[in-house]
Amino acid sequence: MPLVSMKEMLITAKENKYAVGQFNINNLEYTQAILEAAEEENSPVILGVSEGAARYMGGYKVAVAMTKAIMEESNITVPVAIHLDHGSSFEACAKAIQAGFTSVMIDASSKPLEENIATTSKVVELAHFHDVSVEAELGIVGGQEDDVIADGVIYADPAECVRLVNETNIDCLAPALGSVHGPYKGEPNLGFEEMEEISNKTDVPLVLHGGTGIPLKDIQRAISLGTAKINVNTENQIQQTAKIREILNNDTEVYDPRKYMGPGREAIKQTVIEKMREFGSSQQAK
Repeated sequence: MPLVSMKEMLITAKENKYAVGQFNINNLEYTQAILEAAEEENSPVILGVSEGAARYMGGYKVAVAMTKAIMEESNITVPVAIHLDHGSSFEACAKAIQAGFTSVMIDASSKPLEENIATTSKVVELAHFHDVSVEAELGIVGGQEDDVIADGVIYADPAECVRLVNETNIDCLAPALGSVHGPYKGEPNLGFEEMEEISNKTDVPLVLHGGTGIPLKDIQRAISLGTAKINVNTENQIQQTAKIREILNNDTEVYDPRKYMGPGREAIKQTVIEKMREFGSSQQAK
């Protein structure tokens, strides 16, 4: 199956009250693990690629080529989107689209609303011409993810969300409502009232960033209020690192990377499977 836009998978998820996971890829093992998990669970999936991860892997074209090759060799049949996570500019989104990405996020949330709308509109015009879906963000998601660093959390304003959606024609919206990138310090405190208001007023699938560490009851409530995409990266990194550290600590003579990267890959896969079941996307691939 070829790579697809995430537009239809998120519309379907919202209608059927489940969420599709975006799992970030950082190298070959992440890509293999996530695609294998999706196929085994018969789940649609979104592979997130941050600008930093793209640089690490050798560029946007490398990420796309690697994903397509693994899908072909592993006979992946479920819907797969490859998505630029936190695209910092129109130019970054354009490069990703040119390289074959099927979805992009333009993150102009740190800019004034008018500038966010103008930049996002420009990205949407280019992306939709190429049948590429677009995600945008309002408010400030706390924590750090690659080059994206935020001190504290600023909740998205529902009225601004309505303007952004109506004036740009984006396919999904990430309103910052209390989630953070990276590990949480204490319990997450999500703004469910605002989430419900934004969902009702915009009628587009919502996106929850910082999905690691959010309790299942909060995940389920967010999904019931229109969240159709949930991003996970930190938890995969933590589980992979824990497994590799365990192997290296137990055997100081090991040096073959396959002996520790392989089990690390399996740890990622099992984590993704658990998340797909929590999000309700298992057995939802059409």
